[in-house]
Amino acid sequence: MQASADLAGTVAWGGFALAFIFGAMGHKANFCTMGAVSDVVNMGDWGRMRMWLLSIAVAILGANALQLLGYVDLSKSIYQTPNFTWFAHILGGLMFGAGMTLSSGCGSKTLIRIGGGNLKSLVVFMFLGISAYMTLKGLFGVWRTAYIEPLAVNFLSHGIAGQDLPSLLSGMTGIAKQSLQLAVAAILAAAILAFVFSDRSFRGNLERIIAGLVVGLVVAGGWYVTGHIGYAENPDTLEMTFFGTNSRAAESLSFVAPLGYSLELLMLWSDSSLHASFGVAAVIGVIAGSFAYAIISKNFRLEGFRDAKDTANHMLGGVLMGFGGVTTLGCTIGQGISGFSTLALGSIISFFTIVAGAALTMKYQYWKMLRET
Repeated sequence: MQASADLAGTVAWGGFALAFIFGAMGHKANFCTMGAVSDVVNMGDWGRMRMWLLSIAVAILGANALQLLGYVDLSKSIYQTPNFTWFAHILGGLMFGAGMTLSSGCGSKTLIRIGGGNLKSLVVFMFLGISAYMTLKGLFGVWRTAYIEPLAVNFLSHGIAGQDLPSLLSGMTGIAKQSLQLAVAAILAAAILAFVFSDRSFRGNLERIIAGLVVGLVVAGGWYVTGHIGYAENPDTLEMTFFGTNSRAAESLSFVAPLGYSLELLMLWSDSSLHASFGVAAVIGVIAGSFAYAIISKNFRLEGFRDAKDTANHMLGGVLMGFGGVTTLGCTIGQGISGFSTLALGSIISFFTIVAGAALTMKYQYWKMLRET
């Protein structure tokens, strides 16, 4: 029992360390996925979007290298399951994208802003966390399991082991999945990198290049911590077990469900069965890393709401992100980078629907603003 607790603790501390780096770098480089979409939609500036895409390419290479070297098994994550809940990915992604626009940032940016003193983001944290927990285990969860998740395709019934691109291609062509995995990961990452570095101004922006590299490596590190270090024989059951993760599977960074579990731990602290998991520790780590950078750079400052409308938008945005993020199985980091790195079809769809949800909401806000003037 003690050995299990020690291993779970090691995994949690690993999550905190990786997230601390993410939080500090995210604050320094203004790594913001909502901001990346906003820059493209409103100004035609692809700089921050290229930074996000760079982190995806690095995570793809890192995660699949770990898989091919035998350090992790990505099929044991929540992303590559053969049950492809296509409607959940579309609806949840659109709702999350709309929510992060109303809340001025996604889950990770909310934590980064809290570290910098933003009180608005603290309110978003609360509403996002409550909504996420309600979608996991409460009222929203009843709706999710009854009406959304049943709209799915089970690839296993078609003889395909998973929803990741190599498995899908293997099932269609008969080529070994391992051979396809190397090819798909390399081709997809190369295509993304070619687009990222095709822009001269981005090639000259060292801070954004370093930020993209660091975020991608941190996500790959998350897979190593939970999928290798935290994967061991359970002395009580003698079965191989993932220690220190809420999903009881391999995980990397994600910031929706872990916010809900963080609130659960705070509210039920005296419950000895609850412990800080990889995801919960990562939530704390992002705030701590951002706070440390804010103090060192002397840009920590308290910021509140502008008016009642601003408050309502952030509250609604938090609720939409909590429901949408759990429904689509992640956020702009959890699906947009961690899930994408597994080459899962659902994660790729979630990435595009989150971007679409944000872009459509921004267009609506602009149209509404013009109408009111």
